Amino acid sequence: MREHEIAARLREAGIELPAPPRPAGLYRPVICRGGMGFVSGQFPIRHGNCARTGRVGAEVSPEEGRECAALAAANVLAQIRAALGGWERFEGLCRLDGYVASAADFLNQPAILDGASEFFVRVLGPTLGAHARTAFHVPRLPLDAPVELAVTFFAH
Repeated sequence: MREHEIAARLREAGIELPAPPRPAGLYRPVICRGGMGFVSGQFPIRHGNCARTGRVGAEVSPEEGRECAALAAANVLAQIRAALGGWERFEGLCRLDGYVASAADFLNQPAILDGASEFFVRVLGPTLGAHARTAFHVPRLPLDAPVELAVTFFAH
């Protein structure tokens, strides 16, 4: 049921999840233990490269930052689907930690992360896509990415 439901939502939204990005170091993109899954930080990677670089409020506009958050969210879901071999074992999101590389005077990180939160709810629905969230302001991120997402989810 879940597999077909999520696939239908993706089709309706005209979204095709990307291939999961490869890890940038010696770590696993997803670890599942005791009914929980932990997704390593995901960036707005498209075709092997960061789609945008720089800080939100400086080199990256807030709208571009939201788009980057949505792309990073798509990569999160691609990692989850690959780790679980589909959606049947997926029970929903738990927590999103969002890191936004920002200009010193940019203080609206939650609005940037709304791009990811909206993406999750659109694709997974209001129940499976609901999550707790924390927004972090950071001066820079690896790859000079504007956004990085780390996600915890439930699975059986």
